Amino acid sequence: MSNLSSHNRQKLIDALGEAQRIGMLGAEDLGVAIDRALPFATAIPDAAESFVDLGSGGGLPGLVVAVVRADIGGLLVDRRGKRVDLLARLIGRLGLGGRIEAVDADVADLPRRFPDRRWSVATSRGFGSPEYTAEHAAPLLADSGLLLVSEPPNSDGARWLSERVVQAGFRLVEVSDGIARLALTRP
Repeated sequence: MSNLSSHNRQKLIDALGEAQRIGMLGAEDLGVAIDRALPFATAIPDAAESFVDLGSGGGLPGLVVAVVRADIGGLLVDRRGKRVDLLARLIGRLGLGGRIEAVDADVADLPRRFPDRRWSVATSRGFGSPEYTAEHAAPLLADSGLLLVSEPPNSDGARWLSERVVQAGFRLVEVSDGIARLALTRP
């Protein structure tokens, strides 16, 4: 399920290239950026039904996850309308419409905007501090949900052991392939 065909890889490079040209992604080689996003898709359990990407920006890792995990639905969230407009165009360009959507919202408002929706997995690349990320991701996840967050090089995940992260209901499972995996453990 986590394989990325050369055809889909090129489609992603072309789409993300648009985000890069207008300044919504850094100057990093897009092939490398996609490779860094692939572990998010791999870390999502086979049984997952949906994901929410917090602070989607120019589309990483959300668009990569959406292309690789064609078996699940997703919501890409950013509070900047210009970025959401681009994401909506890229979703259409990649043929993801109907399964993936982009929404202009502050993540804190999602439980109110989508009171009956909970996602299997939340993904985040540079969304905020561990405490901020955990506190905003917890209300979005279904019971036994999973939070996947990019980690700095050589991280052991210790930054996810704070009292506020634990109070938000998360337990660090592991750090692997540059991704911290945190399980939601609601009582």
